[in-house]
Amino acid sequence: MMPPFPRRLLAEFLGTGLLLVMVVGSGTMAQELSPGNTGLQLLENSTATALGLGVLIMVLGPLSGAHFNPVVTLADWWVARRMSAGQIGGYVTAQVTGGISGAALANLMFAKPVIFWSSHDRAAPHLLLGEVVATAGLILVIFCLVRAERLSVAPVVVAAYIGAASWFTSSACFANPAVTIARAFSDTFAGIAPSSVPGFVVAQLFGGAVGLALIGGLYGRTAASHLDAADISCAHGGAVDSR
Repeated sequence: MMPPFPRRLLAEFLGTGLLLVMVVGSGTMAQELSPGNTGLQLLENSTATALGLGVLIMVLGPLSGAHFNPVVTLADWWVARRMSAGQIGGYVTAQVTGGISGAALANLMFAKPVIFWSSHDRAAPHLLLGEVVATAGLILVIFCLVRAERLSVAPVVVAAYIGAASWFTSSACFANPAVTIARAFSDTFAGIAPSSVPGFVVAQLFGGAVGLALIGGLYGRTAASHLDAADISCAHGGAVDSR
């Protein structure tokens, strides 16, 4: 049985917030420890993010499904059709506000302004393509595990995918609208200029649709409706997410 909805919202808020603390905090630390070495900064940032993400999925998955990502929430609704519009709105609001709060907390930890608008432009078309690929891959990984009833390994597999996609995608794998919005508040290695956010979000939503289409092509439309991310996360203590 899923916990009461307010507790699920708190889990989504807390999980997304802690994810941003990890992303922005490790990005800031990497920038300070390895100035001018972009490759090493990416290694440091992606390693901390992937390890932390696995922990968050394992710990908070039984409470909310550990979506931490509006694209995952929408994909879960599309597969299971169990969340109401109000519940979807609640999840997305918790994810976005949690992410912004986490970015602000990371800024404070490193003596940066609470609101520290990023100047890191990421509007190039090849970066948007990278976000489509990253998000489609995330949805593909999650729901392949769901359909194969192997969500018990999701904390490791999803975290490993995010860590790898940070390197093989041109955009460094944001793959998450809530994370993208929050990272606009960090003018560090992990940041994204506010003007680049809308393009990334559109690319992520499109990538999510592509991922669902690929799942339909691989598994058809006959999978049992009870096999959704929320069910499996409660049963096995894991769920789904993205950076």
